[in-house]
Amino acid sequence: MRFKIGDSGSYSQTIGEAHIAQFIGAVGDTNPLHVDAEYAQKTRFGARIAQGILVAGLISTAIGTKLPGLGAVYLGQSLKFLKPTYIGDTITATVTVKAIRADKPILTLETVCTNQRGERVLEGEATVLYEGGSI
Repeated sequence: MRFKIGDSGSYSQTIGEAHIAQFIGAVGDTNPLHVDAEYAQKTRFGARIAQGILVAGLISTAIGTKLPGLGAVYLGQSLKFLKPTYIGDTITATVTVKAIRADKPILTLETVCTNQRGERVLEGEATVLYEGGSI
């Protein structure tokens, strides 16, 4: 068996202006919390924040490049957003094997994103089909 319960992989990235702009270009989310510093300063966040789904996308990178890696296909993902991610935050997405199906190449993964202070900004669970070989 290639994977075991508790195996994990991580991917880190610092969220910058270019990430926000590219995400807006890809999906069109121009909420002023993400693009208007004056507006965002007046909110509970006090500054512009990154789109939550942009941050969650780092989980996909961890799954596709770290664990299980090449051949991984998302089947499902739950997410709970815990804290905002600010421009300049370094986010680490970590995926950890929680369960392995005996009858199919399917993994259940705990998914967590933390900022540079070690604070969880989001958490959830992913179900992944692994087409990259035996699990």
